Amino acid sequence: MDPQSSKSVDVYLDRIRAGRPARPDAAALRALQLSHLTTVPFENLSIHLGEDIVLEEGALLDKIVAEHRGGFCYELNGAFAVLLRALGFRVSLLQARVFDRDGRLGIPYDHLVLRVGTEEGAGEWLADVGFGDHAHHPLALDVRTEQQDPRGVFLIRTAPDGDLDVLCDGEPQYRLDPRPRELADFRAGSWYHRTSPDSHFTRSLVCSLLTGSGRITLSGTSLVTTVRGERHETSLATDAEVFAAYRDHFGLVLDRLPEVAPSCEGLRSSPA
Repeated sequence: MDPQSSKSVDVYLDRIRAGRPARPDAAALRALQLSHLTTVPFENLSIHLGEDIVLEEGALLDKIVAEHRGGFCYELNGAFAVLLRALGFRVSLLQARVFDRDGRLGIPYDHLVLRVGTEEGAGEWLADVGFGDHAHHPLALDVRTEQQDPRGVFLIRTAPDGDLDVLCDGEPQYRLDPRPRELADFRAGSWYHRTSPDSHFTRSLVCSLLTGSGRITLSGTSLVTTVRGERHETSLATDAEVFAAYRDHFGLVLDRLPEVAPSCEGLRSSPA
């Protein structure tokens, strides 16, 4: 797809079931982010299907829009940035390092997130459609007090060396470097996450989508639905059921099932 064409913008908007906003304001950004989160799954299937991950705008649009797939942060936020710019938003790509469960920071360029300015000029927003179960709405980037979101209470606080920490319900999520980056800068991080046995993306399968009442996630043969805070898990017994789950719940029509490489099987239970 041509990132610059008006037709590509319309097809992308159709993909996320969103109308073209009248102007690039905060309300439009909020609606677009929520639409993206509820239509385009966070998934790492390419890693386990042997597919290349190409961090170029045209390739990202081909995968997410034309092929009706999802992706992980570099792909989802990379493509979302293309759409937002085409709609008149000011967008910068920012790199972040993700905190693990023990509070340790991951590699540089661990995560890609967006700084978005609107036509109003009333501050900037942190938009993120590529961090799995995260904020449903953009966060005010310049606000240092708590921000309420359907996902929880978020806080952006100052960190060493001019960085910013993003927290949800008191737990650090990632450390943000506010300096603008280019999409090509994230290639090393993407390569690491799709090849390293130390990356949680090589250890397990995930396909997850926000729903109107909660979230639905498929990890291998385990289908987990959360409805108004209540968790339900179903084990899928056959390949046909797994194919159907990808199709019916996530809109992904696959010709083969992804499989975790045998060399990573023993790492599946390692902490993400």
